[in-house]
Order: sequence, then C-alpha cells, then structure tokens
Amino acid sequence: MKPLEQDAAHLWDMLDAARQAMAFSDELTFDQLLNDALTRYAIERTLEIIGEAARRVSPETRATIADIPWQGIIGFRNVLAHEYGAIDYDRLYTVLKDDLPELIHTLDHALSQIGERS
Repeated sequence: MKPLEQDAAHLWDMLDAARQAMAFSDELTFDQLLNDALTRYAIERTLEIIGEAARRVSPETRATIADIPWQGIIGFRNVLAHEYGAIDYDRLYTVLKDDLPELIHTLDHALSQIGERS
C-alpha cells in the first residue's frame, strides 16, 4: 500500500471511530456519561482508536491537515489507554460535544481531497 493510501486508511479509521463516538453520545448528558459505564467505556474506546490512528498518520500528511490537533488527540489517547485513573471526564465530554463534530468535518474534507489526488 502506498503511503498516501495508508494515511487515507488511518484517516478513515479516525472518521469512523469519531462517528461511532457521536452515535454513542447522541443526546447523552454529562451525568449519564458518568453513570453509564457501558456507554462510557465504548466512548473511551472509540477515542482511543482515533488517537491510535492519528499516531499512525505520516508527518507529511499531518502537516497538510493542520486543522487537526494531532498532538492533543494522540496525547488524550495515551491518557485513556495508560492513565485511565486520571481521565478528566469534563474534558472527555467537551471532546464529544464540541471537538468531534469539527473533527468529522475536517476528516471528511481531507479524505475527499485525498480521493481527488489518487
């Protein structure tokens, strides 16, 4: 697989996981997030997938999609995966409600651009 194709696959993984997280959290209140372990763990896992896929995107492609906070996404994944006792659920909820819609939009656009180049 060519590097651009690999990056497109990772971007698609990010997009798919972001959409899943949005579906899991649709109309979810903060209190519901805290009290529903199954949904909370599902959301945490989708955010881990986003971060892991982001880590695998090449530096060249990351540089061309500067609207994505790559280091923040990867760092948040590391907290979820390795420091789960220190998860800031206020931050997680903000990511769900404020950051994911924009990430989805940016990834959709980036993938359409990559499709036009191939």
